[in-house]
Amino acid sequence: MWFVFALGSAVFAALTSILAKIGIEGVNSTLATAIRTAVVLAMSWGMVFLTGTQGGVKDIGPRSWLFLILSGLATGASWLCYYYALQIGDASKVVPVDKLSVVITLALAFLILHEPVTSKNLIGCGLIAAGTLFMVL
Repeated sequence: MWFVFALGSAVFAALTSILAKIGIEGVNSTLATAIRTAVVLAMSWGMVFLTGTQGGVKDIGPRSWLFLILSGLATGASWLCYYYALQIGDASKVVPVDKLSVVITLALAFLILHEPVTSKNLIGCGLIAAGTLFMVL
C-alpha cells in the first residue's frame, strides 16, 4: 500500500511543479510560497479534524516536537528555494535538480539513521545523479 501512496505523492508533486510554474508568473516567489503554504496548512488541519486525530497533539513528546519543527523549517526553506528557482528557471531543469533530494536523502539516511547501503542503492543514486546532470547540462 505504501507504493500506491508514494506514487500518488509523485503524481501530485509533478502537478505541483507545473501548476506552480503557471501560477507564479508575475507573482513574487516568496508570496507564492506563503499562499501555497496557507493552502497546505488549511488542508492538513482539515484532514486532522476530518479524521478526528486532533486529540493526539497532547501526546506528542518534546523530542518529536523538536524534530517536527525542524522538519517544518527545512520544508519551508526548501519551498522558498524551489519557488524562486521555478520563477527564474525552466521547470524542466529545476525539477530534476530538486529531485537530487533522493540522493541526498539516501546519504543522510545512511549517515544519520544508520540505514544499510546496498549496491542497488548506490547504483540507483548514481543513475539519478547522472540523469540529473544529463537533463540540465
